[in-house]
Parts: sequence; structure tokens; C-alpha cells
Amino acid sequence: MGRDTEDIEREIEKARNQLASTLDELSVRANPKNLVAQTKQTLVAKVNQPNVKKYALIAAGTVMGLLVLRRVLR
Repeated sequence: MGRDTEDIEREIEKARNQLASTLDELSVRANPKNLVAQTKQTLVAKVNQPNVKKYALIAAGTVMGLLVLRRVLR
């Protein structure tokens, strides 16, 4: 037996609402400010772990910074 048009319309509306909600969440997650804040939070958490060698991370960060600076100045 076929479904009536009201059921189909309700399902379409539900799918639209779910899609809109998903798109809203993706736009928040993909916001550059949010990405930077999340990355910073993750890095701070990693550095504060006792088993991470802070000096190794500082050295790696310095090397990466110098490479980026070198590339920008070219």
C-alpha cells in the first residue's frame, strides 16, 4: 500500500530540518576562529601532559616558525 502525501511531506520536512541543523553545526565547526581556538586548546592540553617533553615541543615549534617565516620573507 502506498503512503499518503501527508506522510511524505512530514518526512521531507523532517529531513530538511535535520539537514539545516547539520549545516549549522558544520558552519560553526568550520569557523576559522573556532578552529584556531580548538587547536590551541588541544596543544595546551598536550603540553601540560607530564609525559610530553616540553623542550622538544618548543624546539619543534621554533623550527616550524622559522620555516614559515623563511617562506614568507622570500
